[in-house]
Amino acid sequence: MTQPTSHAFQAEVAQLLHLVTHSLYSNPDIFLRELVSNASDACDKLRFEAMDHPDWMEQDSQLRIRIEMDAEAKTLSIIDNGIGMSSEEAIAHLGTIAKSGTREFLGALSGDRKKDSQLIGQFGVGFYSGFIVADRITVESRRAGLSPQQGVRWSSAGTGEFDVETIDKSERGTRVTLHLRDELASTYLQAWKVKQIVQKYSDHISLPIEMRKQTWDEKKGESVTTDEWEAINSANALWTRAKKDISEDEYKAFYKNLSYDQDDPLIWSHNRVEGNSEYTQLLYVPAAAPHDLWNREHKSGVKLYVRRVFIMDEAESLMPTYLRFIKGVVDSADLPLNVSRELLQESKDVRSIREGNTRRVLSMLEDLTKQEGDAYSRFYEAFGTVLKEGLGEDFGNRERIAKLLRFASTQSDSATVSLEAYKARMKEGQKAIYYITADTLAAARNSPQLEVFRKKGIEVLLMADRVDEWALSFMHEFDGVPMRSVAKGAVDLGELQDEAEKKQAEEAAVALKPLLERMQSALGSRVKSVRVTSRLVDSPACLVVEDGDASIQLAKLLKQAGHEAPQVQPILEINPDHALVKKLEAHDKFDDLAHVLLDQALLAEGTIPEDPAAYVRRVNALLV
Repeated sequence: MTQPTSHAFQAEVAQLLHLVTHSLYSNPDIFLRELVSNASDACDKLRFEAMDHPDWMEQDSQLRIRIEMDAEAKTLSIIDNGIGMSSEEAIAHLGTIAKSGTREFLGALSGDRKKDSQLIGQFGVGFYSGFIVADRITVESRRAGLSPQQGVRWSSAGTGEFDVETIDKSERGTRVTLHLRDELASTYLQAWKVKQIVQKYSDHISLPIEMRKQTWDEKKGESVTTDEWEAINSANALWTRAKKDISEDEYKAFYKNLSYDQDDPLIWSHNRVEGNSEYTQLLYVPAAAPHDLWNREHKSGVKLYVRRVFIMDEAESLMPTYLRFIKGVVDSADLPLNVSRELLQESKDVRSIREGNTRRVLSMLEDLTKQEGDAYSRFYEAFGTVLKEGLGEDFGNRERIAKLLRFASTQSDSATVSLEAYKARMKEGQKAIYYITADTLAAARNSPQLEVFRKKGIEVLLMADRVDEWALSFMHEFDGVPMRSVAKGAVDLGELQDEAEKKQAEEAAVALKPLLERMQSALGSRVKSVRVTSRLVDSPACLVVEDGDASIQLAKLLKQAGHEAPQVQPILEINPDHALVKKLEAHDKFDDLAHVLLDQALLAEGTIPEDPAAYVRRVNALLV
């Protein structure tokens, strides 16, 4: 043994412990869920690493978790014979929070007590939940493969520092001892209470969770603890059981343990798949978006097991990126136990599982659209933006994904319009599905490019998600009907525009040709061309781009994201019937007014003119 050495906690851990020890959490029972889950993970890791080091399991091959109570010492211990920790690992793992998103975790602790127990699991800081009930925690551990003299004892009172010393430890694995607070000891040293918590949160864990057996002593008239250990959980992975034997409450409880989500899932699917690949899938659609849905560094994916042996937490290869919100478990009968992330990307079996998972999730979402109530609306509000990514990522399922999308429109304020519904109510003679993209729904709804569509009573879909412009570039039609942006190309309403209107537009283009050329000269390279339009009713001008060109909106989004954006030369379309345009030719500040019309068209798009000061000077000069 060595003398204890003191170490300072990472600053963020100290903040976290301050919050925990001041009883922030409303559900203290979660400490046992977290510590049992950590013990289970340690056993899973040993089972995985022992494939390369079989001698590590020779001394004690029966993996288990044990819970031990000492009423006199007021301690509760969680003991596992899993992978264990070396001295260096204890300092690294128990003194810092290595997981990204810690600052977000601390910021999220807003006092919303319903979310507290959910957050501590989501952010991977579950060990520290022990300080909810304990005023001191002692951890004794020895890593598999190290000698008995290389054990480690870690201890802390949850303040600013922790002590570490080397100890002799004959068995591998970890013992976490909680020195319970006086006011909580009587609660968590009751065997029935501990069993109740384990059965509620950890019954699905496939390892036996054991406590010392209690029997009734007739002479003493009380329950006494024996030296015999007994399992207090079913030790049967839920997904391996027949669906008919699993209750709805059990499915929901498993989801909450799996995802650290306080809410019930919207829908789930449990299936055994046989064929070229044999596997079991238990997949859940959450009711709300996780905090890290848009964190590009965060890994996502379902848990992967091979023949009930845990392999990895976030098996990204088993689910496409646009379905990264799905939680669940896949247990394969075909993959090798030593499968790596690299091998997962290349395996034919994995591709088959991934395709099967994708089909199953899309089927669940299709079922959700048919349910009464607002279940699908809740899903779409949380995950609709992510789902749209599938248009560009999953060509084989593009049509199914498109049917699941919902949009606001000029006839609906909320995102409730499906493409099927839009198509069903298209006006007679309408040959395309029209849409517009913008920064916000308000900007889209008030765009001058919609004026002729309103006049004709033609519905236009309004799209304001950042992903819309990119996603729609992969979807040129829906169910045989072309998709057309009202901000691209010349407006062509086909049969919806009568011959008189077409003739009037053609005559205006000829009559105003000198004016158009003069405006083109005044604006120079700021525009690709200037032309007369029939899409405007009340506004003097608007901007469009040619079919096939990158839009102003896409270029702006790429710049905001820090990417290189294509140079966009818009087309300025003018309304020949507008008073400003009629006065333009004879105006003594022709060039200034031409630039003002262009800058106002940019502002209507939600884009700041490239030289705002020049715009202000020109407007002021015209006002004077």
